[in-house]
Amino acid sequence: MRFPYNEKVLEHFKNPRNVGKIEDPDGKAIVGSPACGDMVAVFIKVEPTEHRITDAKFESYGCASNIATGSIITELAKGKTIEEAKSISWQQASEALGGLPKIKAHCSVLAVEGLREAITNYEEKHGLVKNKEPTTAEVIKRRLKNVMNPITGLDIVRGELVKDIKIENGNVDIYVDLPEAHIFAGNIRDEVKERVETLWDVKKVEIHFND
Repeated sequence: MRFPYNEKVLEHFKNPRNVGKIEDPDGKAIVGSPACGDMVAVFIKVEPTEHRITDAKFESYGCASNIATGSIITELAKGKTIEEAKSISWQQASEALGGLPKIKAHCSVLAVEGLREAITNYEEKHGLVKNKEPTTAEVIKRRLKNVMNPITGLDIVRGELVKDIKIENGNVDIYVDLPEAHIFAGNIRDEVKERVETLWDVKKVEIHFND
């Protein structure tokens, strides 16, 4: 049986570039889930005049393809403007690695998604979003699909912890089915606020846990 990874993939797996966090990043995102087998966090620093990515790093939980694609995506992104970086495709990532096994193509998709969400996070923070979608409960649920419950490894939407979302005049109330004293309640509150507060028409976010 032929080994599924080529030498370039193995090189980026064994010696990945840009591993780690950026302190105080201009944009960041976490995509995937350890319950599904793969997760990637992407962090970017952006020069504010031309909006050029000056640094990009990643953290990975997953297989060799996941690590290799995180490595190559951050390499491809550095030096590009955010508009140029948005156009990086999973096919480009795969080609830059000399090809990935078909069964592992989703790993390059995940890394590209992480980069694009980190760019979106930057754009929202700096008022650069062009197509401003009104915030609805469904928009918020999409954001919360990347907030994980560390105990189950599932996001808080699929894990049915989000019981209700109310939006009125830019004020968002999110009701989470966990006790206030739960060991991870504080982490979940911080992550939820971080993902929702940057939405352009959101003024205030309140997280409500069980008594």
